[in-house]
Amino acid sequence: MGLNLLNICRRGLHTSPARLQVIQGVTPTKRICIVGAGPAGFYAAQLLLKQLSDCVVDVVEKLPVPFGLVRFGVAPDHPEVKNVINTFTKTAEHPRLRYFGNVALGTDVSLKELRERYHAVLLTYGADQDRELELENEQQGNVISARKFVAWYNGLPGAENLAPDLSGRDVTIVGQGNVAVDVARMLLSPLDALKVTDATEYALEALSRSQVERVHLVGRRGPLQAAFTIKELREMLKLPNVDTRWRTEDFSGVDSLVEKLQRPRKRLTELMLKSLKEQGRGSSGSKQFLPIFLRAPKAINLGEMEFSVTELKEDSAVATDTTERLPSDLILRSIGYKSSCVDSGINFDTRRGRVHNIEGRVLKDADKTDPGLYVAGWLGTGPTGVILTTMSGAFAVAKSICDDIAANVLDTSSAKPGYDADNKRVVTWDGWRRIDEFENVAGKAKGKPREKIVRIEEMLRVAGV
Repeated sequence: MGLNLLNICRRGLHTSPARLQVIQGVTPTKRICIVGAGPAGFYAAQLLLKQLSDCVVDVVEKLPVPFGLVRFGVAPDHPEVKNVINTFTKTAEHPRLRYFGNVALGTDVSLKELRERYHAVLLTYGADQDRELELENEQQGNVISARKFVAWYNGLPGAENLAPDLSGRDVTIVGQGNVAVDVARMLLSPLDALKVTDATEYALEALSRSQVERVHLVGRRGPLQAAFTIKELREMLKLPNVDTRWRTEDFSGVDSLVEKLQRPRKRLTELMLKSLKEQGRGSSGSKQFLPIFLRAPKAINLGEMEFSVTELKEDSAVATDTTERLPSDLILRSIGYKSSCVDSGINFDTRRGRVHNIEGRVLKDADKTDPGLYVAGWLGTGPTGVILTTMSGAFAVAKSICDDIAANVLDTSSAKPGYDADNKRVVTWDGWRRIDEFENVAGKAKGKPREKIVRIEEMLRVAGV
């Protein structure tokens, strides 16, 4: 079997003999490491494995479990979006891919070490921080980020202790993207509809005691600039026992511009105008969804939030002297994510919260790329687009890696050893399958698709490491 292979087996890196044989049978002349097991990482791996028949791709992920935002960001009542996990699983089970869960860049392994052990390193570890409002009192207990709230009901390890206070009547969400609408829908949905999703039990228990009746969704700009999609709005408009209330003045002059809009924006605007026209007819909902446009955050006070009324000037929101106060027992900011710099070897743009790069090639200095180091996903672009956007970007960066190898920009003439797990507590793909099966069984007992494990130590125990 060979000493190295025997050591791998002993460490539990791969327990499938067939898989070991294929990796052993092909002497890989190219080793590529992907840091981050979210959508960008898996899409990039998919293309690399297809295009480079003599490469081995190692995926290093800081959590024991894979799939990133698909697992921890997609709303529980959107199971169809999570079906992409099936595609990622096929990629992960490719005989030339190895998964190393519970390995954190910057803590368990340095970028320098990875670059020494691989011909190319692709960073795809995503965006895990929030952009802030930068207002006084923002750190008080009733102001939390939508990202943390989503992580709480989706079971991200470390978020289980968030304990949002849902005892008040009014919630104000600052921001009007799809994440903001997801949060509003979770707060206003009937509990019975959420009980059959993979929302965490502790979140369901808290939502069962919720006293929230009104959710304000506040944006700086107007209806024509709303960042949510038509799919998200349709779902909100169909929620039982919830009335959507628009402000007529927010739509002044909008109907005259509809025909000039591009199709997606036109359809969304037509739906808003239709809902505006129909509001109040037979309304009987005990809860309200209140989208409010042309308001910029100005101050956070006890039990309320103050906004500046804005005017649009060349699509930018400019604050006026007029203000409005909204009752706000709980404030959720949803104004964007940013990434962290987890290793000092990364050329990081702290202002924008992303890695300095040109089309996925990481920059060494102002205009010179660093051969062999790449970035994809939100870590490289900032938090923009949906999963399909991430897919296109990841494919493009993976193709750049292939192109650079073909053009000998990367020296692949000498062998590279790849990551050595040594005696670290690494979760392999087989370990993830054990976690997956455990969660599925636990969920089935409760009539849910899965009951997520939320504590890392329990994940490691179930994985057998």
